Amino acid sequence: MSYDTLPDFVRATATELGIPGVAVGVWAGGQEIYACHGVTSVDNPLPVDQDTLFQLGSVTKTYTATAVLHLVASGRVELDAPVRRYVPELRLADERTAAEITVSQLLNHTAGLDWGLIVDTGEGDDALAGYVAKMAELTLIAAPGVRASYSQAGYNLLGRVIEKVVGMPYEKAISSLVFEPLGLSRSFFARDDVMTRRFAVGHNLDEDGTLSVARPWRHSRSGNPGGGIVASVSDQLRWARFQLGDGRAESGAPVLPAEVLHRMKEPTVALRASTLGDAIGLGWFLRDVDGVRTVGHGGSANGQFAEFLTVPERDFAIVAVSNAGPNGIPFNQAVVRWALDHYLGLVDGDPTPVPYDRGRAQELVGRYDIDSMTLAIATDGAGLTLEVRIKPEIRTASETELPADYPPADFGLLPGDGDEYIITGGGLKGQRGYFTRDEHGAVVGADLAGRLFNRVKAAAG
Repeated sequence: MSYDTLPDFVRATATELGIPGVAVGVWAGGQEIYACHGVTSVDNPLPVDQDTLFQLGSVTKTYTATAVLHLVASGRVELDAPVRRYVPELRLADERTAAEITVSQLLNHTAGLDWGLIVDTGEGDDALAGYVAKMAELTLIAAPGVRASYSQAGYNLLGRVIEKVVGMPYEKAISSLVFEPLGLSRSFFARDDVMTRRFAVGHNLDEDGTLSVARPWRHSRSGNPGGGIVASVSDQLRWARFQLGDGRAESGAPVLPAEVLHRMKEPTVALRASTLGDAIGLGWFLRDVDGVRTVGHGGSANGQFAEFLTVPERDFAIVAVSNAGPNGIPFNQAVVRWALDHYLGLVDGDPTPVPYDRGRAQELVGRYDIDSMTLAIATDGAGLTLEVRIKPEIRTASETELPADYPPADFGLLPGDGDEYIITGGGLKGQRGYFTRDEHGAVVGADLAGRLFNRVKAAAG
């Protein structure tokens, strides 16, 4: 069914997918357009509007990257400098890697760092310092500069770079470098700032299919540089307008040189079969849709999801936030696609998998791991399924409730060499990835959402 207006589409899609509360903002034709629906919480419902605060998750990385580029433009940081110039206390599992990784490699996820560490280093101003002190425990997946693999740890380390250079806690630095100059008055990190305003809580599905409030509402402070901002869609559209502009705030005050702002959106490393994009800039994912370049970033928290996309050559932006898993991601993606089509005439579709091949399927069956999650691939002889689970030992050790697992979902291989795939069902529907092989042709890893899951060898006997 087609819908003529954004509010109609947002309302119908949120209802169909069972999302309690959503907010969408569009910048098109020099105007802001909003569509909000539902409530902040199923337990304590308040209407969602354009000023309701949602967790942005990894969209935060675009703010961190912009702050780093501000320091680059002012001569206080060099992109190609080793990180240890600014964080000399950095220790990793491999000394050579610790000495070699650069600021730019953290920005474009090519530092060779695994996704992250599940640690809580407290809520004090030393939270990031404590996180960096534990990075010697982090798995290294490649030598610096060899390949892209999405890393939360890398952006948390960038937050520590900002702290050391500016001489103040990360959150205060972002407020000084980004929030205040751009007039982002509805963007926060601290719970005390959020709780005095209307804000959304996340929701996850229980085993009986009902939604319950996700707890904890957010995780520890050390993850703020990679995913800690809480903001409204109205503030995100202001952020989008800055990113589409010439580096000046709405007041005309210079914030970032135009050439530096535009450099962030130039490709630095290509991505293969990734829903995130075709390439990574400096803090941004770049993707061509119907022959037109888009620049964006997604994010997720515990039961909250965000999508932020701009189309620079069309002076267009859309932001979408939702407060329930697993359907928050499909909701955001559906709204973005509708908006691209409705406002710009750009059609964004998924590729079609090839027919099931038993031989190829058997090559892929098994378990693949990152530090905190397991990706399990199975076949029933007629199709393939992919399941994403938080490791049981992580759940057991956690003192707080963690997000629900993604149950097995159908996926299929794409035309070509047979190593690229797309998920065709469930909360991860539309996500793309690929399998990695060693020099002998054996499958040794699977990329999903930009992260490398290494294959776990089957136990002997």
